[in-house]
Amino acid sequence: MSAALVKELRERTGLGLLECKKALASADGDVEKAIEELRKSSGMKAAKKAGRTAADGVVATRIAEDGSYGVVVEVNSETDFVARDENFLGFVRKVVDAAFEGRQTDVAALMAGELESARESLVQKIGENIGVRRIRLITADAGVVGGYVHGNNRIAVLVELKGGDQDLAKDVAMHVAAVNPQVVSPDDMPAEVIEKEREIYTVQAQDSGKPAEIIEKMIGGRIKKFLAENSLVEQAFVKDPDVTVGKLVSGAGAQVLSFARFEVGEGIARDQVDFAAEVAAQLKG
Repeated sequence: MSAALVKELRERTGLGLLECKKALASADGDVEKAIEELRKSSGMKAAKKAGRTAADGVVATRIAEDGSYGVVVEVNSETDFVARDENFLGFVRKVVDAAFEGRQTDVAALMAGELESARESLVQKIGENIGVRRIRLITADAGVVGGYVHGNNRIAVLVELKGGDQDLAKDVAMHVAAVNPQVVSPDDMPAEVIEKEREIYTVQAQDSGKPAEIIEKMIGGRIKKFLAENSLVEQAFVKDPDVTVGKLVSGAGAQVLSFARFEVGEGIARDQVDFAAEVAAQLKG
């Protein structure tokens, strides 16, 4: 196993070097599979998400004044330095405005024409690759859309409420930015995700040696806890942990219908560069 894979697994699990090497060998180098097996065998509750990203850049939003709809976009650059460049940020504003005015979610369609020419000119000027990665449009049919962008433009959230107002939607969006729930409510959790968690908890519980009926209760309790921890309306509100987000919203006569959370570079793996090997290869050449 490569040192980079072992390092990643150690950072994400906190387990020892030999245990990580063994797990990777059994999983044929698949980090996610290795984590799953380690959770089964060691009782580890969870692992950190992959922190490696292949792109820098910013996320941005634009929301209608009446809260009827909003868009969130991610535009990538190669470095954080360029992500703070005013020319780059000006291009981002053009992208957001075009997506907002056209209610466009298709990146290819959005970039056809003037925006693509602007992107190419910026690449020539700055010397880095720049690309529009994704767009999300949320329309409020029976309520309002509100949003929040974290101060460094690396996390942006839109929230759709039925009822309520934009201030409430912004508070919920701030919570989503901070806590990163997977779904709005437990009922929204995909069945395959629940089944995978159940499989892991089953192996962990069976190793406890407890009677079958107790094991089943243990599994049910852990699934319930997992759903509560990862569902927006069940989470303790970050600004007031004494109430859940669901109670906060319902107390205002509203309901959370949907949300979109963009974080720069999430889900893109960064190539691991061995600079020592690269220099050695250049010297040999």
